[in-house]
Amino acid sequence: MAVAEAQLYAKVSNKPWGRSTSALLEPLLAKGFPAHIAQKALVATGQKTIEDAVKWLHSHCNDPSLDDPIPQEYALYLCPRGRLHGRLQDFWRESKRQCGKNRAHEVFPHVTLCDFFTCEDQKVELLYDILKQVGDSFSQIFPPSISLTLHASPSYLGFFIDGSQANVLKEFAVAFSSEASALADCHVKPSLKQFHLTLAHRFYPHHQKTLEQLAKCINPGEPCQWVAALYSRDMRFVHYQRLRALFQYKPQNIDELMINVGDLIYVDPRQQSAASEGWVIGTSHRTGCRGFLPENYTEKAHESDTWVKHREYVFDTASRSFTKTENEPSVKLNGEAQNLSMSRSVTNVLSLQQSQNTALRRGVLVMCHGERVDQVFGKSWLQQCLTADALAAFHQCDTDCKTNTTQLLPPLCHSKMSCFVSGKYYRADLNFPSSLPRHKDNMKQFECDPPLSCCGIFQSRLIGKLDILLLQINFSPVTFCCCHSGEALLDQEVTVSYMYSSPALRCVQTAQHILQGLKLNQKIRIRVEPGLFEWTKWEASRAIPNFMTVAELVEASYDIDTSYRSNFPLSSLVPSESYEDYVSRSSVVIKQIISACPCKGIILIVGHGSSLAPLTRALTGLPSRDRDFAQMVQKIPSLGMCFCEEQKEENKWQMVNPPVKTLTHGANAAFNWRNTIMED
Repeated sequence: MAVAEAQLYAKVSNKPWGRSTSALLEPLLAKGFPAHIAQKALVATGQKTIEDAVKWLHSHCNDPSLDDPIPQEYALYLCPRGRLHGRLQDFWRESKRQCGKNRAHEVFPHVTLCDFFTCEDQKVELLYDILKQVGDSFSQIFPPSISLTLHASPSYLGFFIDGSQANVLKEFAVAFSSEASALADCHVKPSLKQFHLTLAHRFYPHHQKTLEQLAKCINPGEPCQWVAALYSRDMRFVHYQRLRALFQYKPQNIDELMINVGDLIYVDPRQQSAASEGWVIGTSHRTGCRGFLPENYTEKAHESDTWVKHREYVFDTASRSFTKTENEPSVKLNGEAQNLSMSRSVTNVLSLQQSQNTALRRGVLVMCHGERVDQVFGKSWLQQCLTADALAAFHQCDTDCKTNTTQLLPPLCHSKMSCFVSGKYYRADLNFPSSLPRHKDNMKQFECDPPLSCCGIFQSRLIGKLDILLLQINFSPVTFCCCHSGEALLDQEVTVSYMYSSPALRCVQTAQHILQGLKLNQKIRIRVEPGLFEWTKWEASRAIPNFMTVAELVEASYDIDTSYRSNFPLSSLVPSESYEDYVSRSSVVIKQIISACPCKGIILIVGHGSSLAPLTRALTGLPSRDRDFAQMVQKIPSLGMCFCEEQKEENKWQMVNPPVKTLTHGANAAFNWRNTIMED
């Protein structure tokens, strides 16, 4: 048991359980549920209906913590409703699209009245009564409208509440806190600092200007009804990450977690060392069970997605409100008025701006290559594809090298090399490529420069055929033009104007099959850029692979731009380069590519898993990701991608959602019918 959890048990285990007279509790007791478990189910579902509580109890029948007497944590928030809430949600969505997720996106728009505090399950109903009583006592003095002043700093953006209105909110919070402490035995701290409604928090400083422009589109004088709402959360998982299941997963082993679509999962980043690559250890919010689950079956969820709403008090100020007709309310930024001629939604304003500037935009799509053959069959994949005679010679050569101790032999002797030259390649599994291109030296070079598997080829063509990638040249970054089939878009102009690839064969093949899927292989040629090769420190051979030359690639029918001359020649790649050198190389290369591609449209770059972060972060002006780079790269699947678009009017690039959906599929292990079916 963790130290923190042990402290929680010690704090609450010695407190007696009371018996509530709740009308919801009695039917659960009649069904035979123990009082403390019935109370727990009611609190976990917001004490709404008996059906919800029974459903929760059935879902948590295997929850190992079902008997644990750990209370929930509660917070009191003031939340807007009506048109103002809609404008705030517009800002939430657009700020996330343009500037990425920041800390404010974790929770819905709110003003904190009382921060999180604990309350025993059997006393929660007292909080409901207190909220109603205090709300009633303030209903006549609650301000009919609340003035919001926009404040901005390099790390914070939000509306402040000042003056007499803030004093009323403070008195309301203090009154609730006092009553809850006295009647429900809760230690509640009212918020006594500056009341605020956060719009953005902990964002990159260079996003401040964009966020401020979006915030100025919000008219804080929009009609609004304010609601004091009581929320709860599970105090055991406060510092955990939250994931949402995108697909159902049925456990294959006893230590795996069953998840359904939409399930929320708690994941502790500190406890992932025991998980294999691509897996995480999580606890289901729906069932309370814990186990391993595939990470690519999930997406990140917001912190408040796992919260439970209990009760709310609606301040009805309609009879005391007034309509301002002479002048529309103005937004104040740090105390200075910003005139608004009319109430406009963030989306409408941005749509107008984007329609004026879409013709000037360029896009950069950075993509990892498809599934490589050694990713499926291991580093010795090539030995599995040699004819019997060649393979016997290969192993005999290995034996000779190991037993001959009278002389020093190189790792690969001449006879071993010759078996690769004279040996014939054959397809040992349907996922092996049907053939290998001709290499100037021998097939051995493909061990360090492996091709795509057949599934990798299919992945690449599928991405190329996805109709959403075929966009009009004057694409809108908000609404992508798509049709029902790739063929239906052949008559339209497409945005892929340039194709770049790492010199690795798997990347060139991915680029080639994407172009074929797009039916652009006769119009666009692949520019092989050595500077796009992955971090050389990760090369197992500790040497730069002997890549196929441009002439060999052309001979193998790859559509290569033979006129392209890189500013980063292959000879400049250094084995086992430092991380700083790799980041610097990526920064130089992406800037050179942008300079060499002035035309509008998409620049498609096929690189490696390690390419995505250095290229896009350098392009958008973000600092390099030093701390957990290796762990981050492990999470990037085949054909994982990032998309940046140019904001030419602001002379910057920003990362947005890729125009292609992710490709997720399960593993398909090798099958031997003789060993599986015939074996007793």
